[in-house]
Amino acid sequence: MPRSVVSCPNCKRPVQAEIQQLFDLNQDPAAKQKLLSGAFNLIQCPNCGFRGTAAMPIVYHDADKELLLTFVPPELGLPPNEQERIIGGLINQVMSYLPQEKRKAYLLRPQQTLTMQGLIERVLEADGITREMLQAQQQRLTLIQRLHTASSADVQKEIIGQEDALIDEQFIALLERLIELAAASGDQQSAQKLVELQKLVIEESTYGRQLSHQVQEVEAALASLKEAGQSLNREKLLDIVMAAPNEERVRALVSFARAGMDYQFFQLLSERIDRVKGEERARLVKLRDTLLQFTQEYDQDLAQRVEQARQRLEQVLSEPDVEQGLVKYSPVIDGIFLSVLEQALAQAEEQKDQNRLEKLKGIVRIVEKASAPPEEVQLLEKLLQVESETEQRKILEENAEKITPELLNSVLNLAYQLQEGENKELGERVNAIYKTMLRFSMERSLKVS
Repeated sequence: MPRSVVSCPNCKRPVQAEIQQLFDLNQDPAAKQKLLSGAFNLIQCPNCGFRGTAAMPIVYHDADKELLLTFVPPELGLPPNEQERIIGGLINQVMSYLPQEKRKAYLLRPQQTLTMQGLIERVLEADGITREMLQAQQQRLTLIQRLHTASSADVQKEIIGQEDALIDEQFIALLERLIELAAASGDQQSAQKLVELQKLVIEESTYGRQLSHQVQEVEAALASLKEAGQSLNREKLLDIVMAAPNEERVRALVSFARAGMDYQFFQLLSERIDRVKGEERARLVKLRDTLLQFTQEYDQDLAQRVEQARQRLEQVLSEPDVEQGLVKYSPVIDGIFLSVLEQALAQAEEQKDQNRLEKLKGIVRIVEKASAPPEEVQLLEKLLQVESETEQRKILEENAEKITPELLNSVLNLAYQLQEGENKELGERVNAIYKTMLRFSMERSLKVS
C-alpha cells in the first residue's frame, strides 16, 4: 500500500503512514478482518513519539450483504461539501470495480455512522452479531481482566463466585483465544498466567465443572470403545451403551459410534427389552428412547454441517480465483468439507465438467499445500529419520538456505520442551541435531566471511 503524508494528531507535524480509507470486500476479501482488528491507518510520529490511529474518512462496502457504510471523524472538522467530495470519490471507486449487474440501489443510499465503534457494530450486526451480544462479550473480557489482575487465587475464587452466571462456553473460548494470542506474541509469562486462570475457572465455576464432567465422560466413552478393540461389534457396542452410567456418556458414545447404531443395533436392543421385566425393562425402554433422540440430533447436526460445507464450496467455486474464494468465504477445512469436496470431484468427473473439475482440483492443491507441515518441520523430520551425523550433514548441505537463526532457535526450544516433558529420549535426539545444525551454520558463516 502506498504511503501518504498526514498530520500527527498530537504535534500536527507531517508524518508518513500507510493510509486506507476504502474497505471494499469486493476488491479485498480481507478488508473486513483488517477493519475489525483495528490494524489500519497506524502512525508513529518521529517528532513527538505519538503512536496511534490517524483519523480519516472511511467507506466500508460488502456487496453480498448490500452494505455501504461511511464514517467521517468529527474531530477533522470537515465542512459538509468537503465530506461529500471525499466520500463521493471513495464510493465512485466502489462502483467502478463492480460489474454493471451488481450496481444496485443501495449504492445510492450509503448509511452514515456517527462513530467508528458504530460502524464496526453495524458490520457485526450484518453478520448476525447484535449489540447485546457485543456488550455481553465486553463483559466477559472485563471479567477476564479483573481475574488476570486479581491479587491472589482467593480473590480470583471470590470474583468467580460473584460472576458465575457470566462464565459460559463463550467465556472459555475467549480465554482460550487470549492464551493463543499471548503465546503467539512470545509473552510466555502472560500465557502461563492465563492458563493457570483457565484451570481455576474450570474448577470453581458451575459451567467449568459441567464442562470438566463432560470431558471426563467423553474420555471414558472413548476408552471403553478402544478397550473393545477389534472385538467391537453390535453386541459389544450394545453392552457398552447399556453399562453407561449417565446420559452424557451415552451421548458421547453416539458421537463416536453412530455408524454402528443402525437398524440391527436397535433390533438387538428391542430383543433385550423383550427378555426382561420390571425396572430393568423400564430402564432399557428409556435408554432406547434416549438413543433414538441422540442419534436423530446427531444426524440432523451432521446433515446441517454437510449442507453448510456444500454451500461454502459453491461460494468458493463462484469466484473467478478459487484461492481468493477460500480467503473470502473462509470455509472450515475439516473432514466434512473434504468429504464434500471429494464427492464434488467425483461428480464433476462423471459429468465431464472440465471447468468445474479444474477449479475443484485447484482447491485440492491449495488445501494440500496449507495442510502440509512447514519446510522447516519437514527438514527436522528428515534429519530425525537418519542416524549418522554424516547423513545429517548431507541433508543440511542440500537445505543450507533454510538454516536460519530463527530455525536454530525453534529447534533448541523444541529440544528443551521435549526433554522437560515425558519424551526425554526424543528431546535428546533433537538436541543432538540442534548441535549438528549449529556447527554446520557456524562453519558455513566462516566460509562466507
